[in-house]
Amino acid sequence: MTATATPSTSPAASPAPATRSIEYRQIFVDGRWVDTATGASAPVINPATEEAIGIAPIATAADARKAIEAARRAFDDGPWPSMTPAERSAVLVRMADIMDRRKSELVALNMAETGSTRVGAESFHTTIPIAHFRDMAQRVLPSYRWEEPLAPHVGMGIGQGVIRREPFGVAAVVSAYNFPLYLNLMKLAPALAAGCTVVLKPAPTTPLEALILGEIAEEAGLPDGVLNIVTGDIDVGTELSTSPLVDIVSFTGSDAVGRKVAEQASPTLKKVVLELGGKSANIICEDADLTKVLPGIVRDTVLHAGQGCGYLTRTLVHRSRYDELVDMVKGALAQIVVGDPADPATVLGPLQTAEQRARVEALIASGVAEGATLALGGGRPAHLDKGFFIEPTLFVDVDNSMTIARKEFFGPVMIIMAFDTDDEAVAVANDNEYGLAGGVWAKDPVRAYQIAQRIRTGYITVNGGGGGLSPHGPFGGYKQSGLGRERGAIGMEEYLETKSIIWGVAAG
Repeated sequence: MTATATPSTSPAASPAPATRSIEYRQIFVDGRWVDTATGASAPVINPATEEAIGIAPIATAADARKAIEAARRAFDDGPWPSMTPAERSAVLVRMADIMDRRKSELVALNMAETGSTRVGAESFHTTIPIAHFRDMAQRVLPSYRWEEPLAPHVGMGIGQGVIRREPFGVAAVVSAYNFPLYLNLMKLAPALAAGCTVVLKPAPTTPLEALILGEIAEEAGLPDGVLNIVTGDIDVGTELSTSPLVDIVSFTGSDAVGRKVAEQASPTLKKVVLELGGKSANIICEDADLTKVLPGIVRDTVLHAGQGCGYLTRTLVHRSRYDELVDMVKGALAQIVVGDPADPATVLGPLQTAEQRARVEALIASGVAEGATLALGGGRPAHLDKGFFIEPTLFVDVDNSMTIARKEFFGPVMIIMAFDTDDEAVAVANDNEYGLAGGVWAKDPVRAYQIAQRIRTGYITVNGGGGGLSPHGPFGGYKQSGLGRERGAIGMEEYLETKSIIWGVAAG
């Protein structure tokens, strides 16, 4: 293993975490750190400073093939798929224990690699995904019913049997850049718990939070080949999607790339699990308590610079409360501190890349061109000359036919629209190609629940319940937001095959 870490020379009094220059020159394949085919590497850039914080290898399609072959051998001939649930659980719990022990290191790495604020890094980026991983290892995996008896049947004789659940095979998991550790663990936990072997490919801009999992797997005693980690870009992803040795592909990212993954997987009839984009609606009824509504609107605008597919970025408020809510949101967003994520006062950090900032700016421009009112923000913070920052931005006077009401910003931008009736709110919420998440706020929880039932979306909260982060509630989308579910037992079942075993009790 040639990952090296050099301590920073930053003063101890600095509010920043103990920054390290992390250099991974090799990828993790078959339980070993190995050179890539070309030996190429690239700097990993801190989006807040535009400076390199480490080095990561650039893998190729040939490297991906070796990783796939290692995963195939580990599945076909290795011990992992045939281990008892208790045995697999013990290894995964050890991994969770190691992550907890190294959490301060993971927090510092996340802040440097993604530009997350400290609050975000300590919660959404590390504590929550590690807790989800542990829940899968300690609760779901040991208690799952891996075999269920079939009732006796009569036909050509008398028979009975069992329904058996078995690991799907080799899983290729491809994660996005916005919440790298979270997304990596949301895929690894169910795949490994199910008994699959895995090839993990992180996003090219956030590879370090994947490669460090190789160290954790080594220390925990995960058998060789069960987890393989390859970096790289489109050529590596294409190899994972097309290889006949891969049985299932799980992808998180844009709907455009998700469709390409499904297309590439179709000739070999791979199973595909896709967690894609969202343009989720938050319905605010006339009797809602706006003081309780406001924190969620602000959070979904600025949390990790708005780079979350499940954020509720379309606010639909009853016309009688429209002006009141607009003033509240505008006032709250105007107080948001934008800047260095390492500063405890900072609430809004940068976008991940200059390219993503350009996409957000183009969408903002389209909103202005199509007649929406830019009530706040819309530009780059004047006090920051480095980093991929955008001001917290609010659009009002928005029609649901506008581009900004239909396309995902993936940036710190909120739109607010008015409605007159519950039926209108439901119609507007459903009038979108996405269906990932949603929210409903009403004084009467029964009314809110009835509205929630009518929204075509995979995950929805009532009066702010849970914040969408329960490890027990399956997460995934309708329509163009994807296929399949993550989290909990249902998330693990995506990585399981179903087999019926029938035997005769009496001859016919």
